[in-house]
Amino acid sequence: MNAIILTAIWGVIMMFGGVFIKNKSVPKYIAIIGLVVIFIANGFELKTGAPFFMIDVKDMVVTNSFNLTFIAIATGCSLLFFLLSGRDIEKVGAHVSEYFALIFFVLCGVCLAATFNTLLILFIGIEIISIPLYILTGSDKRNLKSNEAALKYFLMGAFSTGLMLMGIAFIFGGNANGSFFINNIHIGLGKMPVLIAAGMILLLISMSFKVSAVPFHFWAPDVYDGSPTVFTSFMATIVKAAGFFAFLRLFENAFGSVQPQWQTLVAVITAATLFIGNITAVFQQSVKRMLAYSSIAQAGFMLFAVFALNDKASEGVILYTAGYSIATIGLFAVLIKMKDYTIDGFNGLGKSQPVLALSATIFLLSLTGIPLTVGFQSKFYMLLAAAQNGHHTWLIIFAVLCAAISAYYYFKIIQAMYFKEPEAEVIIDGEVNNTFKFLLIITALLIMVLGIFPDVLLNWIHFIA
Repeated sequence: MNAIILTAIWGVIMMFGGVFIKNKSVPKYIAIIGLVVIFIANGFELKTGAPFFMIDVKDMVVTNSFNLTFIAIATGCSLLFFLLSGRDIEKVGAHVSEYFALIFFVLCGVCLAATFNTLLILFIGIEIISIPLYILTGSDKRNLKSNEAALKYFLMGAFSTGLMLMGIAFIFGGNANGSFFINNIHIGLGKMPVLIAAGMILLLISMSFKVSAVPFHFWAPDVYDGSPTVFTSFMATIVKAAGFFAFLRLFENAFGSVQPQWQTLVAVITAATLFIGNITAVFQQSVKRMLAYSSIAQAGFMLFAVFALNDKASEGVILYTAGYSIATIGLFAVLIKMKDYTIDGFNGLGKSQPVLALSATIFLLSLTGIPLTVGFQSKFYMLLAAAQNGHHTWLIIFAVLCAAISAYYYFKIIQAMYFKEPEAEVIIDGEVNNTFKFLLIITALLIMVLGIFPDVLLNWIHFIA
């Protein structure tokens, strides 16, 4: 509850601050202070179970150690994003304070999507996430690709929202209790009523749109590629992670009792997402577009949490969202500094900027799933969750093969950095200062620490009931 209230309040502060603050650098520091306050307040609630704001929400929002841990990850990764890329947000346009305000509003939606207990709050949370993102996607008004990406994102988002609303209406009409509460639908153990089955399928499609799972992924590469790169970093990490967390909570609480009836469908979507995401990433020459397709492939692994619905899946989704978000934010922070976004643009980076190259290598190794990185641990937890579930063993083998394919295109960037000569200077200008390098090193070390000691994060889940 602390995070929901404080993110909304800080978003309003940032919004009105834009009227009075003329210096472009000041909003970044106010935003960083805000995230530190929110992170500490959420940590206090996680540790004690007592929120600062005692509001009667009629049980429509429920907080526990699981979703508070996710909110801690979301706010912590957002803080890392501001520290690494806050200066790049200033370069997008003139309305810097408003950009930060929109990000805080997105975080408010993330908190709602993590704590919802009714389908209505889920819908509100998803919309609070989506609407500011449409604006951020088209924030580079002088760029036609940004305008096109915003339009595509808005149209696809509106379409998936319509499907979600129809699904909610079917479920409300089909359950005997006439309730929107996810734990009060009472499907039972037999065959689902037709209305509830139709509603569940519509919700599955809608949530698959939000997390860019195949075959509902076709908007993601164009939107990620056309958006300002600094906002692509935020969309591909924290926003995607929130979508998966909401996806998991919805299907675990509302449809967990009839898992055998929909598990095969989720398995097919997972396999298609892994295959299409990895195969299409192989043929990309633009690193930014390659990361867009690889985020689809990573979504395939995160779908294992929805597929399995067990304790290891819950731990895995926490570890995966943290590891994937940290590595991708760090990699995008390096990418923003490049003149050329193609793989050839990374040629010789190991010699000209060894700290950037080493950090990027650790991020890429984590995304690949190499041991001693958090990416390996998170993939292991996901595969272990699927193995414990005991069904569809072929999916585990298929996922391992797809992870091997991902090594090919990730290692192409490492090869370019260390084994190819640059054709021109690879850095935009002298903005790669010692502070930025220090933050990159800390980010890379965090990847290694969580890879060796995952319980440092997973123990947070057991702070309160």
